[in-house]
Amino acid sequence: MPEAGKPGHDCPRCPRLVAFRKSWRDKEPAWFNAPVPSFGPLDARVLIVGLAPGLQGANRTGRPFTGDYAGVLLYDTLLKFKFARGNYAAHPDDGLELVDCRITNAVRCVPPENKPTPAEINTCRDFLKATIAEMPRLRALVALGQIAHNSVVTTFGAKKSATPFKHGGKHTIGALTLFSSYHCSRYNTNTGVLTPEMFRQVFAALRAYLDDKS
Repeated sequence: MPEAGKPGHDCPRCPRLVAFRKSWRDKEPAWFNAPVPSFGPLDARVLIVGLAPGLQGANRTGRPFTGDYAGVLLYDTLLKFKFARGNYAAHPDDGLELVDCRITNAVRCVPPENKPTPAEINTCRDFLKATIAEMPRLRALVALGQIAHNSVVTTFGAKKSATPFKHGGKHTIGALTLFSSYHCSRYNTNTGVLTPEMFRQVFAALRAYLDDKS
């Protein structure tokens, strides 16, 4: 039986994602090919929310942002700002540990073309709510991309018009603070939408916020 509040290995909720998952289990039986669990300590003050597992990243390895380019930039940044320790080697047994930080996704299963539907985002939000609820010391969230941002906003029952997505944005949402960034995807970095320095600035602001609250 799946753990309460978490999708099981064969979560049946989204038929399109189930079919896609099955097709990749047939093609690559050694891959993870299942809803990807959150990574990091429950008592962390920070929750990073991505979009969904990458096909050859988390869907293959079973750890968020592990095995594709987005993870290189993310984990390098987390190490720089002391939200992680160890070495990122793009596989889940590399020994990397998160510090005061946890990572999850708005949608836990890999979607075709990395594009979940609105219905799939809404369906998977139960698991995002449960993830937030089980973190007693949570103080801040970092949303990577507009879909993750809007899913967090909806989770808290806030109005999107009052908390619009903006790179480098910062909003009070309930008792927490929401920081937002463009997603650290290869597409965004290759096209110059997001530079490593822009990404680091978001986490510098997050670190300053936490240090001020200490």
